[in-house]
Amino acid sequence: MHPAARLLAITLDCPDPIRLARFYQGFLGGQVAATEAHDFAALTGTGGARLDFQRTANPAAPAWPDPAAARRQHLDFAVADMAAAEQRLRELGAEVSEHQPGGDRFKVFVDPAGHLLCIVPRDAADLPAELLAPVAG
Repeated sequence: MHPAARLLAITLDCPDPIRLARFYQGFLGGQVAATEAHDFAALTGTGGARLDFQRTANPAAPAWPDPAAARRQHLDFAVADMAAAEQRLRELGAEVSEHQPGGDRFKVFVDPAGHLLCIVPRDAADLPAELLAPVAG
């Protein structure tokens, strides 16, 4: 089946779009562009969908891992070297989440605006076949 669309961008709400765009640029590379008022920034040239950052007056951080709490999206990144990626994220201002449900499969961080992100070893980034089954229709 030919897709009707492709994923263009993922937009994260945050209090400071430039700061958060620079954080992800430090981890992913690419270029940051912003509106004149700096209420919107975009990270392009990373080899995947664009990451956009939109100023929101008071974005609440997710109350994760509470399953009853409202939760925003999180981002997953495949990395060649887990230790080097963790070190880089910490240097850029990310914090390791206290809740680590993945064991050795992945590691959860919190970015400077409170969004969750995970790093996964590149050779283990595909979802295990036993977790998923094709959906008919």
